[in-house]
Amino acid sequence: MEWILFIVFVLIMLFLDLGVFHKTSHVVKLREALSWSAVWIALALLFNAGIYYWQGHQKALEFFTGYLIEKSLSVDNIFIFVLVFSYFKVPSLYQHKVLFWGIFGALIMRVIFIFAGVALIERFHWIIYIFGAFLIYTGIKMLTQKDKDIHPEKNPVLKLAQKYIRVSPSYEEDKFFVTRDRTRFATPLFIVLLFIETTDLIFAVDSIPAVLAISSDPFIVFTSNVFAILGLRSLYFALAGIIEKFIYLSYGLAIILMFVGLKMLLSDIFHIPIAISLGVIALILTASIVLSLRASKRKGNIEEVQKMGEKMVEK
Repeated sequence: MEWILFIVFVLIMLFLDLGVFHKTSHVVKLREALSWSAVWIALALLFNAGIYYWQGHQKALEFFTGYLIEKSLSVDNIFIFVLVFSYFKVPSLYQHKVLFWGIFGALIMRVIFIFAGVALIERFHWIIYIFGAFLIYTGIKMLTQKDKDIHPEKNPVLKLAQKYIRVSPSYEEDKFFVTRDRTRFATPLFIVLLFIETTDLIFAVDSIPAVLAISSDPFIVFTSNVFAILGLRSLYFALAGIIEKFIYLSYGLAIILMFVGLKMLLSDIFHIPIAISLGVIALILTASIVLSLRASKRKGNIEEVQKMGEKMVEK
């Protein structure tokens, strides 16, 4: 029953989002983005309170920790969204629609991933060690990776799509498909949507095992994922202009992944309580954000001094 009620709630919220509040394409301003971000966070916290009331303290902690992990990892998606929209020169007017359908597809993919992951762990317990090792490897790769550029031309899904689908030369308002002379064409906006979907698929490979380290309850894992993803669009529009200021955030996310991976590897030897896991994750995330903002402020001050120096030289 809880699954049905939650899915109905998600469908109603998605309908209200696209069918009512964003029925016509428009540029999402900062104030609107912040308002929607606050709404999604408030709904997640209210749901967490409901979990606490009906399922107890432990499940509520599991949900909140899973939500925090997913929310922090989803910020990394924003870096990709900024790069993708910039690369494909997607007008701001149509970005919300792409993210809406991209996230709708992500929800379906994550349901499959979550049930597959839970089933594998229940049937083959040793696979938890593979998940743990994979998360540590991913964290190390994030720490050492210098190239954060995207290369759409190397994406196999896009290569396949462009091989078998006719693509129109320009954007056709917010349409994904158009018909010209009785021939159906995909628009560049559809190609962007494909890239967003495949990118989220890659992120899900990292994030789902991370939450499975916190809880093996499919409902907790799914709901924490859903609330984090549903708030991702508004978070993108709120942070897109300042995302580059969080220069140390990727390092913080990498350390979180390695910590969660280590938790999985040690699960049969030493159990790390959820409350401690939550504290460690929150501390790492907060530290990376604070250090990023301080570094950005220091960099801004240096640039300001340099500009003043250049003006004095010119005079």
